[in-house]
Amino acid sequence: MKHGFIKVAAVTPKIKVADPAYNAGVICERLREAYEKGAKVIVFPELCLTGYTCGDLFMQSLLLEEASKQLLTIGKATEDMDALVMVGLPIERDGRLYNVAAVLHSGEVLAMVPKANIPSYAEFYEGRHFAQGNQEPAAFSYHGKTIPFGTNILFSCENVQGLTVGCEICEDLWVANPPGTDHALKGATLIANLSASNETIGKDEYRELLVKSGSARLICGYIYTSAGEGESTQDLVFGGHNLIAENGTILTQKKNFQCETIYGDIDVQKILSERRRMGTFGEEPKTLYAEVPFSLKVEETKLVRTFPCMPFVPSNEEKRNSRCEEILSIQSYGLKRRYEHTGLRTAVVGLSGGLDSTLALLVTVRTFDMLHLDRKGIVAVTMPCFGTTDRTYHNACELAHTLGVTLEEVDIKEAVTVHFRDIGQNPDNHDVTYENAQARERTQVLMDIANKVNGLVIGTGDMSELALGWATYNGDHMSMYGVNAGVPKTLVRHLVKYYAETCGVRELSQVLEDVLDTPVSPELLPPVDGKIAQKTEDLVGPYELHDFFLYYMLRCGFPPAKLYRVAQLAFAGQYDDAVILKWMKNFYKRFFAQQFKRSCLPDGPKVGSVALSPRGDLRMPSDASAALWLAEAEKL
Repeated sequence: MKHGFIKVAAVTPKIKVADPAYNAGVICERLREAYEKGAKVIVFPELCLTGYTCGDLFMQSLLLEEASKQLLTIGKATEDMDALVMVGLPIERDGRLYNVAAVLHSGEVLAMVPKANIPSYAEFYEGRHFAQGNQEPAAFSYHGKTIPFGTNILFSCENVQGLTVGCEICEDLWVANPPGTDHALKGATLIANLSASNETIGKDEYRELLVKSGSARLICGYIYTSAGEGESTQDLVFGGHNLIAENGTILTQKKNFQCETIYGDIDVQKILSERRRMGTFGEEPKTLYAEVPFSLKVEETKLVRTFPCMPFVPSNEEKRNSRCEEILSIQSYGLKRRYEHTGLRTAVVGLSGGLDSTLALLVTVRTFDMLHLDRKGIVAVTMPCFGTTDRTYHNACELAHTLGVTLEEVDIKEAVTVHFRDIGQNPDNHDVTYENAQARERTQVLMDIANKVNGLVIGTGDMSELALGWATYNGDHMSMYGVNAGVPKTLVRHLVKYYAETCGVRELSQVLEDVLDTPVSPELLPPVDGKIAQKTEDLVGPYELHDFFLYYMLRCGFPPAKLYRVAQLAFAGQYDDAVILKWMKNFYKRFFAQQFKRSCLPDGPKVGSVALSPRGDLRMPSDASAALWLAEAEKL
C-alpha cells in the first residue's frame, strides 16, 4: 500500500449449486490463496455461497439458514487476514429475501449491502425471489451482532489515505443510475461488483465497456467478479468474466470460462489526484450514508501492474498509427484555423534537418494541402552556422526538395561573428553566449523573412524541450504558432516515422528515415571530424526518461519517491537506479527553473492529456521553489 498501491483480487470459485458448506470450503481455500499473494481487497461473485442458479430453492429456509451459518465459517477464516473480503449470499430480513454482499474483515461481518436493482426480464427472474435493497442503512441483527444493512454503506480504511470502498451487485452496474455513482461522489475510490453475469454472444465486450466507462466516469478503481463453473447450465452458461479497472483502463481481465483469480494494483493516490484535478467531478449525494471503518497494515505492495516506459506512445502498432494520424490532424487543423483567421498564404519554417523542424514542415505542408494553397508558399529556411554538419544540411535541402516547398539558404556565420565583435564575445569561447547568439540570430532571420513574404513563422520546439527549458529564450523559443508545443519528443519520432511509412513517396521516405537516424542536437558547437559534437541527451538526459517523468508528475501527480519507484520498474535492465535518479533530479531542477520560458509561450494546439500552456493546463508561477521535490528526491 506504500505510494497508494492496493492489490485487489477478483475470485471465481468452482461451486456446487445449493451446497453452502462445500462452497464455503472452496471460498476459504481461494480466499487464503489470494491473501497469501498479497491481496488486500478480495471479492467473490454474487450469491456464491449458494450459487446464483438455485431458482425456487431460494425459498427453502434450510438453504438460507445454512448459507447464513457458513458465512460465519468464512468470517472465522478471515480472523488472521489483513484484508477486506466480500462474499455474496441470500439473507432474510424482516420477512423478505435479499441478494446481498457480506463484507468481512478480521473475523467480523462488518455490514451487508443488498442489491439495489432486481432484474426480471429476458433470462432473469430475480423479482420472484428477492426484494429491492434499501438505500439508507438500517440496523440488522446477525448472529447476535448488530450491523448496518443497506446500499449506502462505505468502508473506509483508517490508515490508508483515500482507500474507501463501495459495493454494487451485478445489475446495479447496468442501469442508468448505478449506486456506484453516489458511492464515488460520497468518496469511494474503489467500487466492488459481485456479479453473476451469464454469457451470450458479444456480452463480454459490452461488459468490458461498462466497467471501463464506469471506472472512467467515476474516476475510481473497479473490481468486477462474476460467477463461473459450477453454476447450473440448465438454461444459461456463466463464464467467470472477471475485470479489474482503474479510471478507464482495464488493468487485468479473464474471460476464458475457467474459475480463476485475477489480481490488480489499484493506485488510490492517482485516483485522488485525478479527482482534485477535475473540478466538475460532482456534488456529494444528499442521501444518508453509513461509514464503516476498517484498518490494514501499511506495507509495500509487490506490484504486478506494469508502467510503459513511453507513456505518450501506444505500444500497439495499429493504435499507435491511429494516434499519429489523429495528432497530425490536430496540429494541421490548428494551423489551418490560424491561416483562415489571418488570411495569409505563406509560411516560414526554420529547417535544420532535425526531427522537430521536420515535423513542423510536414504539418505545414499538410495544412497547405488542406487549404489548397501552393506548397511554394512555404519558405523553408536553412541557416548553416558553426555547428551545422553536412548530413543535416543535406537532409534539410532534400526534405524541402521532395516536399516541393521553397528553399532559402541564409548563412549566418558572418552575422553572428559581427555580433560577437559588437558585444565583445571571444569566438573561441564556446559558452552559452556563443550558442544562444546563433539561435537568436536564426529567429531574427525567420521573423524578418516572414515580414518580407507576409507569412507566419511556424514554431518547431516540442513539449519535452519546453518542459526542460531546452530552448533559447527569444530564440527558437519564439514563433507565431508552435505546432509541436503539445507533442513530447518520444512521440515526435513516431510521428515522423509514421509519415515516412505512409507518404507513398520513396525519396521522401528515405530522407525522413535518415532524419530519424540522426542524433538529436541543436548543432551550436563546431562538429568534430564532420560529425555532430553536441548531443542533447548527453547534456540534459535521455528524453524517454524525461517524458516518463513529465507524464507521471503532471498527469498522475506522482511525488518523487513514487515516480522513482515506477521508473525503476519501467526501465529495469535499460537504466540503472543511479542514472534514473540523476536525471530525475535534473528534471525537477530544470522544470521549476525554466517555467518563465513557458509563461510566455506562443499559441499552439494541445494534443494530449498533458500540456504546458500557461493559458490552459499549467498555471504555474515562474518563481515557484523546487525545494520540496528535490528534498524528497535526495532521500532516495
